[in-house]
Amino acid sequence: MKILPEISVNSSYLEEIYKDLHSHPELGFEEERTSKIVQEKLKEYGVDEIHTDIGKTGVVGIIRGNDGGGNRRIGLRADMDALPIQEDTGLSYASKVDGKMHACGHDAHTTMLLGAAKYLAKTRNFSGKAILIFQPAEEGQGGATKMLDDGLFKKFPCDEIYGIHNDPIGKNGEIGICKGKAMAGAAIFDINIDGIGSHAAMPHQSKDPIIIAHELITQLQSILSRNVPPLETLVLSVTKIHAGSAFNVIPNNCTIAGTIRYFSDEIYAMVEERFKNICKGLELSNGVKIKLNIKKLFDVLVNDYKISDYYMDAAEKIVGQKNINRNRLPATGSEDFADMLRYVKGAYCFISHSGKAPLHSPHFTLDTSILPIGASVLAKLVEDRLIKS
Repeated sequence: MKILPEISVNSSYLEEIYKDLHSHPELGFEEERTSKIVQEKLKEYGVDEIHTDIGKTGVVGIIRGNDGGGNRRIGLRADMDALPIQEDTGLSYASKVDGKMHACGHDAHTTMLLGAAKYLAKTRNFSGKAILIFQPAEEGQGGATKMLDDGLFKKFPCDEIYGIHNDPIGKNGEIGICKGKAMAGAAIFDINIDGIGSHAAMPHQSKDPIIIAHELITQLQSILSRNVPPLETLVLSVTKIHAGSAFNVIPNNCTIAGTIRYFSDEIYAMVEERFKNICKGLELSNGVKIKLNIKKLFDVLVNDYKISDYYMDAAEKIVGQKNINRNRLPATGSEDFADMLRYVKGAYCFISHSGKAPLHSPHFTLDTSILPIGASVLAKLVEDRLIKS
């Protein structure tokens, strides 16, 4: 490892920031405390411009290179929000907020970007501008879209943009990237079946929504096996089903909900149409009302091929060639950084660390040794991409 010396000496400082953020998680668009800390740190570092309320609680900082010239601009983005999960790690700095937890490592991403900001504002060994983007509400609430709607790239144009995410299940210290389609697009659905309830001993008097829900789920699962080409990828998961209140009552209603993950807009369009047709068919054949609500949340995240290599070139200078994976497999998880990549070419990588639980688990823990590594990679990336002439 060749962590930048100016960042290495601040490793304990970064760990303090991380532990504080971890102890005080905030959900999407509620990141008031986190946003304030980011603003205070950027001001302390001497960042040239600090802009707030971009995407409600988002923050954008701008650092200019020390030669006063250069028109190129590199964007670095970190997310800030936590999840509605009760933490169960036993850490001394575990969440102090009931029912909320940084179970995805966004506190670490924010810390890494602050570490890079501190270094870049001090050294300024580049030509152009570093655009630091601290984004709210990544976890399915459209934080990236909100920042874009508030004029993110109109007010703060970027030539390239980069993001980073931790991975607790991988080779410790490895940094990897998937070129091209790297993370799945995502949609959510919920379906309400409005049947007719009855006494459970007299089912013939009902239009049982539970039986209809069973048939509906079976037909939805057949989309993958019978409608999606074998070489395409689709995940369709029913994750909730709610009905009934007593052992001797067939209920009036049943609701089911879940998620869809895909790598092709054409495949998603087909799936959405099949959802509508399946629901309509069961509605007609059973004489009930079925209401479908299906909504796209994330685009497919597509990494630019050349920029992916630029990213790994910079990362290799920090972690060494043995810890670089330039051919990481695509992930069926989703990430709203994809929305930013629709407007500015860029890339999104993963930094692996030791961990006993996956992302979004109440047992998730982060190896803090990656904080200075991630900060160094982001800082080196700016220096490499905005090299002084």
